[in-house]
Amino acid sequence: MGSTSDLPIMEKAAKVLDQFEIPFEMNALSAHRTPSEVEDFAKNAAGRGVKVVIAAAGMAAALPGVIAAQTTLPVIGVPINSTLDGMDALLSIVQMPPGIPVATVGINGAMNAGLLAVQMLSLSDDELAKKFAEYKSSLKEKIVKANEDLSKVQFKFKVN
Repeated sequence: MGSTSDLPIMEKAAKVLDQFEIPFEMNALSAHRTPSEVEDFAKNAAGRGVKVVIAAAGMAAALPGVIAAQTTLPVIGVPINSTLDGMDALLSIVQMPPGIPVATVGINGAMNAGLLAVQMLSLSDDELAKKFAEYKSSLKEKIVKANEDLSKVQFKFKVN
């Protein structure tokens, strides 16, 4: 993440990775304030066993793109809402030049970033793929239960 002020958002990705029992690193790295550290991280991540990078930043949001430019690992960008309702960060991350792709989730979408990382990792891990399929199935169950609960809510003109 660009700074520890992003932690309240990024902990949602961490919770997803914990839920799926995926080991992960968590770092504060700034493309503008610690460029050497970002370069070191990006160039050495694969060698440490990292398979996917989730990079979050607000405002100019250069971090995901700078990392993507220096690694062959997939990078998922999380735009953080810090100014301009997060649109500045979203556009900074999503508008990458040809050859430097960054998968981008919605503003403050760290949970989805975590889930996208799980999906990517499950392509080469059958046990993780099974866990992810069970998770996706549980989403349906939540909506079915919600509709059961809603069926009990009474209003004068409610017809279902």
